Amino acid sequence: MILAAGVGSGHNQAASAVEAALHELEPDANVHRLDVLETTNDVFSHLMDDTYFQLVSQVPWLVGWGYDNADPPFKLAATPLTWLEQLNTLSLVRELRSYNPHLVICTHFLPARLVSLMLARKQLRGALTIVTTDFDVQGLWLTSPFSHFFAARDESREYLTTIGIPADRVSAPGIPVRLDLAEPVDEAEVRRSFGLRPDGPVVLISAGAAGGSYTLNVVRQVLRMAQPCQAVVVCGRNAELKQEVEALVAGREDDIVVLGYTTRMADLMRVASLFVGKPGGLSSSECMAAGLPMVIVNPIPGQEVRNADYLLEEGAAVRCNYPTTVGYKIDELLAEPARLARMTEAARRVGRPDAARDVATASLRAAADPLWLSRDAQRAMLQAVEDGEAAADATGERRLRTLCDTRTGRSVALVTQAQLEVLGVQEWSTTVGLSLSWLNSLRWQPEHFDLATTGRWVLGRRQERTLTLR
Repeated sequence: MILAAGVGSGHNQAASAVEAALHELEPDANVHRLDVLETTNDVFSHLMDDTYFQLVSQVPWLVGWGYDNADPPFKLAATPLTWLEQLNTLSLVRELRSYNPHLVICTHFLPARLVSLMLARKQLRGALTIVTTDFDVQGLWLTSPFSHFFAARDESREYLTTIGIPADRVSAPGIPVRLDLAEPVDEAEVRRSFGLRPDGPVVLISAGAAGGSYTLNVVRQVLRMAQPCQAVVVCGRNAELKQEVEALVAGREDDIVVLGYTTRMADLMRVASLFVGKPGGLSSSECMAAGLPMVIVNPIPGQEVRNADYLLEEGAAVRCNYPTTVGYKIDELLAEPARLARMTEAARRVGRPDAARDVATASLRAAADPLWLSRDAQRAMLQAVEDGEAAADATGERRLRTLCDTRTGRSVALVTQAQLEVLGVQEWSTTVGLSLSWLNSLRWQPEHFDLATTGRWVLGRRQERTLTLR
């Protein structure tokens, strides 16, 4: 089962890409993809989607504050927000229990946290993999237990391991995008089908799936540009915006093509010279996979600002801080073909066109045996992040220790030194065997263990395993 949430379109696009990759890898697999907001009531769905974008439009500083406030891992682990989520996802719980999947892949933190809770309560027994959809990892995505965590870039993977997540449970394949973005395209045919000239630069202006009103301002400036080019304006599902843009470009239809929602963005990205739009995780990743440099406008505080920072750092984008200089920025780039070529190369270097296949392949191989993070370990991770230190630098009771399955070498739990000391264990070498048969919330009691006679941790239940400590 692949679970997303329709907050914007990116989470569902990533889920769709993973679904296509799964069908390609395992044609006989029974794959069910679901937008979890479609299973909730209208009030909760409106709160998660429409209200969020109203805040983005009217008080963007508040959205940025909320993002930063929730950024430390497990800061909101037990708040009214989590109770609200659980109360409004009962239909999803019933559907999950009925479907009883072997594997759940989540491209949004809401279903990831819910599935994790169901695993902890033994309502599900499959593997859970989590796929982030922005270049930075935000704290709401971390949960316990999970089988594997997919970050979008190497630095994000490094961040997760430095705060304590075992390295074998994290990889960085990129954000899943459509499977065909890196494949060759018949440029002449694509240009002809959209009414574009056979040569010359094409500027692709995207209003996003919902159709952002900033697009009108961009088009006005493109109409005044000095450098020759053609523009394609994609207005998404905003029919009113499409009509307004069409009225604005009346008489200039040879220079500016206006579209509504289209399923051919992959074709347009592969023939365009520049993309003008917001740096959402999916749109940015698609541009990079297609080798298409970006002119970034209007980033949402929080995740989109961080996405923009990454693209600027890599040399694959420029950012317009003034709404009145977008046309100037585009003009400057088109006037410098060598600079534009360097940005195109940078985009290709950053792009991960096979991310969906990599996520699907690794998810199919993910162990149903999850990684558990004890409550003390979660608190220690939160404290380390708020103190600005790496988990490896923590000492004393807050030092994080990893329990690993001796047979497979795979990590199975993250605990603190203090939890070991409660059991009368001060320090163990990595060669000492531990026998563990039941690993739930890790609220251990000393009487569950027999250290004196065996030198092992023994819990009197089935499926006993031998573990090592590191």
